[in-house]
This record gives sequence, structure tokens and C-alpha cells, in this order.
Amino acid sequence: MEKQFNTAGPNQPDIHYTLTPSDRINWPELSGLIDARKYFILHAPRQTGKTSLLLHLMHTINAEGKYRALYTNVEAAQAMRNDVLATGASMVQALAGAARLYWKDFPAAEQIALAILQRAPNAEAVRQTLQTWSEQSDKALLVFLDEVDSLIGDSLISLLRQIRAGYAQRPEAFPISMVLCGVRDVRDYRIHRSDGEIITGGSAFNIKSESIRLGDFTQGDVTALLQQHTTATGQAFEPAALEEIWLDTQGQPWLVNALAYQACFRDTALRDRSLTVTVEHIRQAREALILRRDTHLDQLSDKLKEDRVRRVIEPLLESAGDVSGLHPDDVQYVYDLGLIKVNRPGQISIANRIYQEVIPRELTWGHQMGINQQQAWYVTASGRLDIDKLLAAFQQFFRENSESWLQRYAYHEAGPQLLLQAFLQRIVNGGGRIAREYGLGRGRTDLLLQWPLTPQGFTGAMQQVVLELKIQHKGKAATLAAGLVQTARYADQCAADEAHLLIFDRDPAVAWEDKIYREAHRVGPRDISVWGM
Repeated sequence: MEKQFNTAGPNQPDIHYTLTPSDRINWPELSGLIDARKYFILHAPRQTGKTSLLLHLMHTINAEGKYRALYTNVEAAQAMRNDVLATGASMVQALAGAARLYWKDFPAAEQIALAILQRAPNAEAVRQTLQTWSEQSDKALLVFLDEVDSLIGDSLISLLRQIRAGYAQRPEAFPISMVLCGVRDVRDYRIHRSDGEIITGGSAFNIKSESIRLGDFTQGDVTALLQQHTTATGQAFEPAALEEIWLDTQGQPWLVNALAYQACFRDTALRDRSLTVTVEHIRQAREALILRRDTHLDQLSDKLKEDRVRRVIEPLLESAGDVSGLHPDDVQYVYDLGLIKVNRPGQISIANRIYQEVIPRELTWGHQMGINQQQAWYVTASGRLDIDKLLAAFQQFFRENSESWLQRYAYHEAGPQLLLQAFLQRIVNGGGRIAREYGLGRGRTDLLLQWPLTPQGFTGAMQQVVLELKIQHKGKAATLAAGLVQTARYADQCAADEAHLLIFDRDPAVAWEDKIYREAHRVGPRDISVWGM
């Protein structure tokens, strides 16, 4: 059986292409924390390999024989919500099941845990289980608790305080070290008790010594993972395809595996392993992935509804925001979710090109369905998109609909950019592509519309159109001057056939007759059409 790229659950090296999990963390640092009897946090976005790492660490540590390590997932206790007794019982059952599975040399562990459950209901069941295990084990215990931040309210507070209560008894009567794992750092927990009080994770768990974030794959990791497929099957990736995967994913582990799986296993043509994986194969795989809305991308879309996420993502989409206006806790939260990357202090951007594509599509999905423009109206007899006709239609559409439509957007400040992208997406669906570039402080949104002109599709001749979007903040003259330079530079960078600058005037005091215009400008050798909205 061929190994495959894994897109669901922990890696199993006998059936999945696998990178050594411990290579992704600083093992000397981690082992130093354990030896120093520290309790710490390991966190990372969804589907980045946390569980695979923890299982690998558990098996490695147990094989070394110095400590007795145990991995336990406590997510099932989430269903008990604020019921402290039921949550505690669920977690002890999870610990007992894990002990039965992984501690073959400590058979009493399961019976100890179950005996504690058989007593009268006890809000200290987790602490008592860990204490009794530690007292009866011939080795100091190390416990990895996964999905801790899936718990809520009183149940989460109870767990954190039970661990804190046992901390002083380590290592003789409590684990020598514990690792709490989840998406977020414990300092970012906002715990709503059943009585309405809000407690922060930092105050409920003030024994944390470190917080370690599991990073994405490096570009070398991505190449090494894909090379495993080439070694196993003989199927090569052209260098440009490897670069495309890196640019699309920036090493986000699920995206890397999902793109490669889509291209190499779901694309029927590439099941012929003698064929080389090309850039176009990867681009087709990316589009299929986005349209299919797998769980990973669906979860991302759901996060966009949160106010804390909107406050960070909206100015990125608007491209004219100021990072100094963002709250550091919000930025950290969205970073921990994996939605953004921090390039350097004061500069953030959407984490990767796939997320750049998914976010505006998701935010405008309902609006796309409400736009009745038909692609055929804008395709000429020669097969080109009539961009002038298309933008004139959008100009009129924006004039007639923007006031009511923009009020529907939760991302109101980025509304004009999103509305244009919804309009364009509706036109190009099934035919062209839109490449998007935006980032905080750029002062603009860059769109590259690509339209195939030959039967070979995107591997043949293409019509390439640059659309530069700017919000008018400092008057028309200043906005126009800056926009023309930016548009010309981006068009040259993309070797575009056409270049258009769209300027949105959001001042309600200005009449539409003054906002709507079209002008022709020239910057060096390049003609640029300017559209006022």
C-alpha cells in the first residue's frame, strides 16, 4: 500500500508520510523544563501536528525509562460544560483509558483511577488520581493533557485549580512535570463561570513557567515531506511546484498535506506516477481545496465571526489600518489561531496565500449569490474579458447597492474591497482566477485577475489585469498620485496587460455625481484607467 499525505488526525508513520515531530521543537529546552519540574503550555493552531508531537514525545520518553509519561485527550469532557463533577469523572475515565493503553508496566494505574470514580462524587477526582499514581509509581510521572482549552467555565477552572493544588507535592505525590496543550495560551483563556464571573487563565493557573508555540513547517520541512513521496513512488515535483506549495501554505502542516494529497491522490491524471507535478497541478489542487471547504477551512471561516478576530482581520482587508490601533491581546489571539503571521514588530499579514483567498470568499459568499451579473456579458468574441465594460457595470452596481449592501457586512470598514471581490468572483467563477495581496499598512489592496485565452487553460496564453483598490482619505489628488505609482509598480511586477486603479470615496457628504468618474492616466510607458466610486 502506498503511503499518503495525512489530512485527518495524528500521523501514523506506517501509512503516512511523516516528519520527525520532535524536530519541530527545541528538544533541549523542553527536556530542560521537564527536568526542572516545570509545568508549561504547548499551544498551536488546529491541525498543525500537536497530537502527533505529544504522542511521539510520550513514546520517546517512556523508551528512555527515566520518567513515566502519559498522553491524554480530555476533549470529551467539553460536553459536560459547567458540571464540575461530570467533567472530572470524564477526565479521570480518559486518564484511566490512556493508562491502560500506554502503561503496560503499571497495570494498577487503571484500577486506581476507576476506584476513585466509584467513591462518592468528588470534585477533586483528577488531583487524587494523579496523586495516587505518583505515590505508587516507581518513576516520576510526566502528563500531557491535550485539548484543555476545549473545556469551559467552572469545569476548566476546577481542572486548573486541581493541578495547581497538587503542584507543591511534585514529584513524590504529583507529576514532576505537566504539559497543557491546546490552541491558545492559558493566559488568553477568558473563563466565564456559571455565576457570571470572568476569570483569566493566568490567574487560575499561575504556576505556568513557559508557553511554547509549535511552529509551522519550514520550507526545508515541506521539501523533505514531498521528497518522501518522490522517493516512494518516483513521482517528481518540478521546482516551481515546490515553490508554489510553499507560497500557498507558508508551511501550515494541514495545508501542505492537503494540497499534496489533492494533487497526487485525488487528481486522477497524476495517479500515473511517471507524470511530474507541475505548478498548474498545484493551482488546480488549491482551487479544489477552497471550493470543497474541508473542515480545516470551515473552522477558519467560523472564527471570522468572532469580534476579536474581526478587529484584527478587517484592517488587513482594508489595507489602510494602523497596527498601533490593534490591541496586543487580540493580535496574539488571532496569531495563536494561525490566521496571521507577524513579519516583524508592527507588521502583520494574513498567514498564507490560501487564507488570503479563503477569507474574502467566505465573507462575501452570500453576497456573491445575490449578484445577478452573468459572465457571458463580459466575454468578447475573441474570448477576452471586457474589463472596461465589467468595471463600468460594477460602478453602477456600487452606486445603486453599496449603501444597503455594505451595512450587511460585519466587516464594514473593508466593505468596498469585499463587495468588489464578490462581484469579480461571481464573474470569474469557473473561468478565471483572482490573486489577492493585502497587508496592514500597505494603503491598498492588490488584485490580479487572470483569464485563460486558449483551450490549454492557464498553461497557455492569459489575459492579466491588475486592479488596485484604494480608499480616499486625504483628498482625491493625494490618493490619485500615490495610487498611480503603486498601480504602475504592481502592474510591471506582474507583467499585466491592463492596469486599473479604483478609488472609493466614502464621504457621505459627497454626491454620487462627484464620486463616479473615469479618467485615463499614463505613468511612464503604462496606461492606467482610474475609476471613481
